[in-house]
Amino acid sequence: MTAAPQLSHNDTPARYLGQLATQRQLSPHTVAAYRRDLLELATLAGHDDWARLTHHDIRRFAAKLHAGGQSARTIARKLSGWRGFYAWLSGQVALAANPVDGVRAPRRPKTLPKALSVDAAVQLMEANAHGHPEPAELCDRAMFELLYSSGLRVSELASLDMAYTEGGNGIDASLGWFDAQAGEVVVTGKGRRMRRVPVGAQARAALAAWLAVRPAARDGGAALFLSARATRITPRVVQTRLNKHALRAGTPVHVHPHVLRHSFASHLLQSSGDLRAVQELLGHASITSTQVYTSLDFQHLAAVYDRAHPRAKSK
Repeated sequence: MTAAPQLSHNDTPARYLGQLATQRQLSPHTVAAYRRDLLELATLAGHDDWARLTHHDIRRFAAKLHAGGQSARTIARKLSGWRGFYAWLSGQVALAANPVDGVRAPRRPKTLPKALSVDAAVQLMEANAHGHPEPAELCDRAMFELLYSSGLRVSELASLDMAYTEGGNGIDASLGWFDAQAGEVVVTGKGRRMRRVPVGAQARAALAAWLAVRPAARDGGAALFLSARATRITPRVVQTRLNKHALRAGTPVHVHPHVLRHSFASHLLQSSGDLRAVQELLGHASITSTQVYTSLDFQHLAAVYDRAHPRAKSK
């Protein structure tokens, strides 16, 4: 019987990480995260003889991470990374089984997304909307109105072009764009799924005001929203600007772009009750992801009941 090939401890992770970078074309940031997770696995085991680890070992490591205060989400991510590594390793050496298969992270506490009240959202949108704003302020107003109007992810917002671009001459085809004539934005969301989302009247007006003063992009591109350096805006810059705007507006909670997406979904569901429509507008692949907003809607109704019904409160 031929003995199973021995692992070369030093280069096994390096070969796997190299495959992630070259064949799967993952970003350097993502590859670095996988590397940290493998190093942590080796630390937990006290060795890097990957083939020796068993299902029992992995369960014990997951429990140790949980006892050390790591969140269920973080542990689930690490288990996923370890599982992928062993799936690759099984093609390199003989393994009895993938030791991570069947190991689950601790159950995550169910948390509801944060959403602004309708009044708070309107106040945030209308704050400082007077006088003679500078182009940067008009850009901010258009971005914030569009986030709330159409429930976009911040990455979808940042990828928008002024109109559809075919590509060519080194320019990529548009992943998303503003269709001014139709009053819609076309975006590419998770899983490369494209969808059309209506743009409300206030957001269309804010976009028109911004486009009237938008300077030429430094690279000559068609990005809808530009940074102070006339380059395509990044999600991080959008987040920073929105946070500063919310502080100036006196919004009582921390506001980031996803809060506006949650507010869009919650307010639309409160008014329409159409869960399927909200699912389509948000770009959720499964309605399960959208159903969390039914809890938000119930919270809204319960609050209205408590305030309005004469028998809701004890005397």
